[in-house]
Amino acid sequence: MSRKPSRPAGLPLMRRLVIMAMSAFATLCVALVIVGLWAVWSYRGPGPEARQGEITNVMLRRGAGLNEIAASLERAHVVRSATIFIAAAQVTGAARELKAGEYEFPSGASMSRVLDAIRAGKTVRHQVTIPEGMTSEMVIEILGREEALTGVAPTPPEGAVLPETYAFERGEDRAAVLQRMMDARDKVLAELWAKRQPGLPISTPEEAVILASIVEKETGVASERPQVASIFVNRLRKGMRLESDPTIIYGITKGRPLGRRILLSELQAPTPYNTYAIDGLPPTPIANPGRASLAAVLDPPRTDYLFFVADGSGGHAFAATYEEHARNVEKWRAWRARTGK
Repeated sequence: MSRKPSRPAGLPLMRRLVIMAMSAFATLCVALVIVGLWAVWSYRGPGPEARQGEITNVMLRRGAGLNEIAASLERAHVVRSATIFIAAAQVTGAARELKAGEYEFPSGASMSRVLDAIRAGKTVRHQVTIPEGMTSEMVIEILGREEALTGVAPTPPEGAVLPETYAFERGEDRAAVLQRMMDARDKVLAELWAKRQPGLPISTPEEAVILASIVEKETGVASERPQVASIFVNRLRKGMRLESDPTIIYGITKGRPLGRRILLSELQAPTPYNTYAIDGLPPTPIANPGRASLAAVLDPPRTDYLFFVADGSGGHAFAATYEEHARNVEKWRAWRARTGK
């Protein structure tokens, strides 16, 4: 009686193991692909929506490590996963280039955009504006009202600040911002002094600042600054007194609004700032003049003007002779009587 050859007993088991292994490997590959796609989508795709409004503000402290930065961003709802952010920062080489500061991220910003912004240090830039003609005490008050700044700044000498708009970052020291304002003034003054008109009756840059501060306070019309500067330069050349009302006011209030007309007794008071009573310039500037006023006194137009008075339009009427000036004054008085101002 013949027998059929028997199959090896282990073959079905091996096949099952191979099939199971291949199935597990395929499942793993699919899972890895899914995880990879999810990671890429999390990095490149839209980020989470802002909890409130269209912007999310995040402050990353100086000295914070990658883990802390990632956790802060996830906690603020800027990125979906701190883990993926950490991995992305390490893979892209940005991990050691992330910069501290205040950031604003639009709602739905991708993780790649968030990472690029922090890597490039695109922090929020705040601004503070110093109007022309502010006194140094007023400058310090303006800086003091900026809640994003820290520290205390000393009151600088009068005329030491260049009125402009300055950018700063949250947490920056007030004294540092003030120093930039003073450095800006020194730079502008040096440039204008080097190109000054020859033969001016001012001998130092500081005298130029003093005269420019008077010009700044005498007119709020930008186009008039050169003419006003020429009047004071002409007066200094002729040995005439400047007779500037703002200098009297500064001697009384240190530049604060007087709130009334100047009294006759104040016009006659022999104070260091009363240019009706003293010859030449007062001892210090009476405000912080802007670039235009500095330029006007260092390169004034050549005019015959010696007098000016308000004309009722916000500007002034200029005159070369006292007789012409007297007629302009009468017009000014008539306007005030007519308008009650």
